[in-house]
Amino acid sequence: MDFNLSNEQRSWQMAARKFADEEIRPLSLARDAIPTARETWDWDIIKKGSKLGFRTMAVPKEWGGQGTDFVSQALVMTELAKADSAISKAFSQNWKWSHLISSACTEQQKQRFLPAFVADDTFVLGKGLTEPSAGSDNRLPGDDPKTGLKLRAERKGDEWILNGEKAFIANAPIGKLFFIDARTDASVAPRQGTTMFLVPSDTPGFRIGKVFNKSGWRFYQNGEMIFENARVPHANVVGDVGGAVRKTGGAGGDTTGGDLFGDLELASNALGICDDACETALRYAKTAKQGGQVLFAQQNVQLQINKMFMLTEALRSYVMRVAWEHDMKIHSRNAGLAMNYSCDVVNEVSELYMEVRGAQGCHMDPHTDKLVRDAFIWNHLAGDSVSRMKIARRLAA
Repeated sequence: MDFNLSNEQRSWQMAARKFADEEIRPLSLARDAIPTARETWDWDIIKKGSKLGFRTMAVPKEWGGQGTDFVSQALVMTELAKADSAISKAFSQNWKWSHLISSACTEQQKQRFLPAFVADDTFVLGKGLTEPSAGSDNRLPGDDPKTGLKLRAERKGDEWILNGEKAFIANAPIGKLFFIDARTDASVAPRQGTTMFLVPSDTPGFRIGKVFNKSGWRFYQNGEMIFENARVPHANVVGDVGGAVRKTGGAGGDTTGGDLFGDLELASNALGICDDACETALRYAKTAKQGGQVLFAQQNVQLQINKMFMLTEALRSYVMRVAWEHDMKIHSRNAGLAMNYSCDVVNEVSELYMEVRGAQGCHMDPHTDKLVRDAFIWNHLAGDSVSRMKIARRLAA
């Protein structure tokens, strides 16, 4: 495997690093400190990044995007996350679902949505799966018809009528187009009775409820979706009726670009947090003094920093291997394993970072506090037991 970057890949990496240093880092802590969840989002930074291609870089060139490879996408996510993990996720969330539009939607659906997405710097994408009373059983769908999604979709002529709720949905408060999974046949198992729809934010009967206040990733918006006789045209069905679980890669199912990207996305973002923690810890240890000498003179601090860098570089190798495999169309099981591994690494590296900072870390240094709160998100997204069981079932398939 050749780890040398092409000129184009290096160019994307350098552009992302410059944007992160000059635009994201100066506002990161201030946005994180805003107490009201609805107000943490900043359209200016999104518009600036969009004009540089950071919102649309996964869209194929024939549809007006940059058509970048997975290695370039991983590099950009990592560089942006070094400055702010949540803002990096705000951009890459669009890549995940534009991947899905490109890989799973009809030509007519692509024509309706991709040009509009590319042309509008404020066009943000999302997907609604989680519900107030249906969480892990959506990610590991079983055979009992009573389990899984409660959002119902009933066909009336050329329309589907949706009723129910979604919760904790990324980009819900600010998105313009969403992939929504709903039960179209409650008499069969979720695997056979769930259908995916494309739902624009201005769909009649669809509205956003509360915005959830989170401890980490505060810039990144998560909200509640409410469907009250929401009317969605049949032309907005993605794939086959009853095929949503297979379309998005349920346990043991086929995967599409969006699902493959999701695992790489989390691992790459975690790498950015680790890079930030390593660089900041080393800089602090070489300048801070304790007992009349610099902190780095302590053997324990040297061991801690060594382990931080060792774990981070191991994660980097895994991330780049997965990105390369995606580009080579080698669909191995490494993506899910890298995602799980990134959870272990980002938590251990952030904990070691706090130990290096010592009392300063415990006294709520704003940067340290934010880094640790953002890193803890991985326990929910990438390293929880359901995620690990899902990957184990892929290994056994």
